[in-house]
Amino acid sequence: MTTTRAALLSAGSTILLAAACLTAVPSHADDDLPLHHVKYALTAKNPIYAQIYYLDQEPEVFANWSHNPYQYMPNVEADLGPNQPAWTYEVDLHKPEQWAMVIANTGLEPGTPNFHCEIAVDGAVVVSKDGARGVLCSIRGW
Repeated sequence: MTTTRAALLSAGSTILLAAACLTAVPSHADDDLPLHHVKYALTAKNPIYAQIYYLDQEPEVFANWSHNPYQYMPNVEADLGPNQPAWTYEVDLHKPEQWAMVIANTGLEPGTPNFHCEIAVDGAVVVSKDGARGVLCSIRGW
């Protein structure tokens, strides 16, 4: 019985160690994926000092983003309006279908700017949205 128990403990330890290694080591399979050029663009029909959040880097795993999205999504403020150029940002992503995202809102500013956002991947617009006081452009359905 001692030999059987030792064998089971050894097998169990091996399985636990293997499972720990599989979950502890980040996957670098994304490194094999091609990079896609992503361009975010925001405009507004009416003048506004907008709050803008945009994804500027891919997290290694979703849990990293989930625990601290602001590490991957900086915030900028920009004047948008009919006489202003579009706010744009360009980034290269392995999985734009999962991570490309830009958000704009009025913050504490009064008014209804009527935002418009677009995301282009490799030169083709893949999503565009409108929102009165805020807008979220993402390829993924959050």
